[in-house]
Amino acid sequence: MKKEKYNIGITGASGLVGREFIEILEQRNFPVGELYLFASENSLGETIKFKGENYIVDALKEDSFKKKNIDIVLSSPGGSISARFSPIAAKEGAVVIDNTSYFRMDEDVPLVVPEVNPDDIKYYSKKNIIANPNCSTIQMVVPLKPIHDRYKIKRIVVSTYQSTSGAGKKAMDELFYQTTGIINAKGALYPEKFPVQIAFNCIPQIDVFGDERYTKEEIKMVNETRKIMHDKNIGVSATAVRVPVFFSHGESVNIETKESFDIKDIKKILSETGGVKLIDDILSGNPDERYPYQTQAAGKDEVFVGRLRKDFSVPNGLNLWIVADNVRKGAALNAVQIAEILIQKYL
Repeated sequence: MKKEKYNIGITGASGLVGREFIEILEQRNFPVGELYLFASENSLGETIKFKGENYIVDALKEDSFKKKNIDIVLSSPGGSISARFSPIAAKEGAVVIDNTSYFRMDEDVPLVVPEVNPDDIKYYSKKNIIANPNCSTIQMVVPLKPIHDRYKIKRIVVSTYQSTSGAGKKAMDELFYQTTGIINAKGALYPEKFPVQIAFNCIPQIDVFGDERYTKEEIKMVNETRKIMHDKNIGVSATAVRVPVFFSHGESVNIETKESFDIKDIKKILSETGGVKLIDDILSGNPDERYPYQTQAAGKDEVFVGRLRKDFSVPNGLNLWIVADNVRKGAALNAVQIAEILIQKYL
C-alpha cells in the first residue's frame, strides 16, 4: 500500500538550493510527512518556515538519519560533505537525490532530468542515490533531447553565460557590493569568490582548469550530456563563462544533426515539449515575445528557448539561445520532480 505522506530530509537546508527545495515542496504541495532540516554547525538553530510552521535546522552528523524513517533526502551540502553523508542516509533506507557533482558519473547512480530520461530513476536501488545534473547541463538537454530523438545530434558547441547564484550567496553578495562600490565611486571590493572582479565583467572560468585546459564545469557538461542522452558518440565542446547576473543562466548553443531539418518543424517540436517555453517572435513589438532573457526566466519553472536559426556554415546546423533559472530548474525543481516520479512509481 502506497504511503499518503513521505518523510523528507534536506541537507544543506540553509543554503540557496536548500531553501529553494523547501519553497518548491510547498508550492507543488508535495506530500511531506515529517520534515528534517540539516546544515553545517554555523546554521545550527536557524528556523525556516514550511507551510506556516517554523522548522529548526539541525547540524548534519553521522547519526542524523538514524531512527527517523526518512524516505527521501534532498541533498545540496557540497560535494565532499555529500560524499560522506549521502551513503549514510542511503544505508538508513532513504533515497538520496543529490545535487552535488560527487555521484554524477558513478555508473551505479542514475543521472536524471525528468523531461529527458525519467525511466533511469528505476535504477536508484543500486545505491539508493539519484544524481541531479549540473545546472547548465539540465537546461541544455531539456530542449535538445526531442531534437536528438528526431534528427540525431552529432555535435554540440555551447557557450554559457552563468549567473553568480551558481557560485552561492557569497558570490551574489560579491557582485552586489562590487557593483555598489563602483557606482558610488568607492571602488570594487577585492575579489574573494571569483579570481577577478565580477562587477561589470565576464570571467571565462568556472571551477578549476584541468589537464586539457578545460575547466571542471566544462567537462561536466560534456560527460553529463552523454550520460543523460544515452549517447557516448555525441561530440560536446563547452566554454563556461561567469557573468554579472544574479539569477538564471544563458546558453548559446550550436548543434549539428545527422539528418536535415526544417526550422518550422524544430519550432513545432519545442513548442510541444514539456518543460520548454519557446519565445522566438523576433519581429514582435513586445520585447518579451522576441527572445528569452535571464531576468525573464528568474523564478520560473520552464526552460526558455529562442533565437532559433540555421547555421549555414555546416549542412545541418542549428543555433539556439537557452535560458533557465539555475537555482530553480537547474537544481531544486529538478530534484523535486525526480522525487515526485519516485513516489508515484517506485516507493
